[in-house]
Amino acid sequence: MKLAKPRIDIGFPTNDVQPLLDFWQNEIGLPFEHLLPIRKGQKQHRHDVLGSVLKINELADPIPDRPRSGYRELLIAREDLTSPRSLTDPEGNRVTLVPKGTHGITRIGVRLAVRDIEAHRAFYTDALGLPEGPRAGNAATFLAGDTVLLVEQSTDAPSDSGMEGKGWRYITFQVFEVDREHAHVLSRGGREARAPVTLGTTARISMVRDPDGNWIELSQRASITGSLEVKR
Repeated sequence: MKLAKPRIDIGFPTNDVQPLLDFWQNEIGLPFEHLLPIRKGQKQHRHDVLGSVLKINELADPIPDRPRSGYRELLIAREDLTSPRSLTDPEGNRVTLVPKGTHGITRIGVRLAVRDIEAHRAFYTDALGLPEGPRAGNAATFLAGDTVLLVEQSTDAPSDSGMEGKGWRYITFQVFEVDREHAHVLSRGGREARAPVTLGTTARISMVRDPDGNWIELSQRASITGSLEVKR
């Protein structure tokens, strides 16, 4: 996978945005970027996380009470720390501030619980084309630019994670050609969640799912790539 931005983004939904904005802006100290209307009933509050984007999706429709995804934790590197500091936002999303360099994290890391680490190793290296990094305790690591994905086997990992529900729900890879990357993932065993679609003049996006059904967004964003052209 050819990344248009050398790091990934992460997002979750909410029906009650203000306590979350207070937490992420004031407790964690993330700069607010802008509010992006996605569709009727959905607004995305975008925050900068050392070059990645935290996407807080404010939804008008009630979020169903469903099991959380395999995405368990966001890790953010801080130069002023000597030991990790773990916190939980008002809706149970875990975030840990870690000393810069912990597990190779210089910006952000994402911890993912999976049922079968070998299946995910094949998915991340073959379907997504990510290099594997050094072990981090019990976790295998995969490198999306300077983002570290920490993948660890867990007996309580979901078997068919959905997009709807509270908690961390998806990660985003910014790419140059969504249609090409989407087709490549499917040809290497990834599952399609949403076929590529163009969102106005902002982005062309698609969704795929990993072996446990966790959602991954592929995004060809005009502000990064300069074009939403579909290349044949």
